[in-house]
Amino acid sequence: MLMDYASVGAFFLIAILFVFGAMVAGWLVRPHHGYDKKLETYECGEEPVGQAWFNFNPRFYIIALIYIVFDVEIAFIYPVATVFKRWVSQGSGMFALIEMVVFIAILLLGLGYVWAKGDLDWIRTQRHAERRGVQNVTSASAKPAPAKSQPQPAAAQES
Repeated sequence: MLMDYASVGAFFLIAILFVFGAMVAGWLVRPHHGYDKKLETYECGEEPVGQAWFNFNPRFYIIALIYIVFDVEIAFIYPVATVFKRWVSQGSGMFALIEMVVFIAILLLGLGYVWAKGDLDWIRTQRHAERRGVQNVTSASAKPAPAKSQPQPAAAQES
């Protein structure tokens, strides 16, 4: 029985040696001295400007997660839709239909929760911010605060 796995072990050993040999050959062939251009962030000819790290608005994450959930939903529903006619002819069509309706209902329940929570509203209102406990939120309908008068220098007040 051990001899049955000898060919698998030999191929595994050859694969490891091939990868290790390719890495050693690459190390031997490459130049061993670095230079400043290779240490830059981008090698496309553009000079790097600003910070590489910046914050995204968290609302982008919510929209991306909702997209991924419904994309996965389509990936699960499409195979069921393609074989549904065969399941009906076999007598298990009603079970598959109920199962898919429950699946879609759970996803729509989650979408309704996100919608009711206000995470799909791109321009948030002051009322929404107060419900969530956030202060100093401006919205499209909010009026700007009146500008404070700047004190005049002493020379400007005399004239």
